Amino acid sequence: MADTIADTRRLFSKPQNLNDAYGPPSNFLEIDVSNPETIGVGRTRYTTYEVRLKTNLPIFKLKESSVRRRYSDFEWLRAELERESKVVVPPLPGKALFRQLPFRGDDGIFDDSFIEERRQSLEQFLNKVAGHPLAQNERCLHMFLQDESLDKSYTPSKIRQA
Repeated sequence: MADTIADTRRLFSKPQNLNDAYGPPSNFLEIDVSNPETIGVGRTRYTTYEVRLKTNLPIFKLKESSVRRRYSDFEWLRAELERESKVVVPPLPGKALFRQLPFRGDDGIFDDSFIEERRQSLEQFLNKVAGHPLAQNERCLHMFLQDESLDKSYTPSKIRQA
C-alpha cells in the first residue's frame, strides 16, 4: 500500500470586506408563521395564521408576501407535495383530537398555549419544506406562500426560474 500524505496547505481566500460581512446574504429564504387569529363561534370556529415570506431567490415571483392560512391549508400543501414531488415531506403537528373533546377544563384547540405550540410547529414545517431545492420548484408551494387565496383545483406543475 502506498503511503499518502495529506495536503494541509490552506486554500487561498480573498479578504472579506465590510460589505461582504454585513451586506445581505447571497441567497436567503425567511418564512415566519405568526399572528394567530381565531375566527367564528361554536362548530365553525377555526384559527388562521399569517405566513410571511422574504426572499431573494429568483424562483419566487414576489420577494415579500404575506397571506393567512388555516391548519387545513397546511394539510392540503403537505398532501400536494407528497403526491406531486420527489421530496420526503416532514409531518405536520397532529390534529389534537383529545383537545377537541367536550367538557374539558380549557379551551381545547383554541387554548393560547396550544395555538402557540402549533404555530411554532407549522413554522418549522414550512421552513423545512421551503428550504428544499426540489420543493421550491412546486407550484403548490408558491401558491401556498404567495397567493391570497388557494386554488385547490389547480393543475400541478413545476415552476421554472425566470
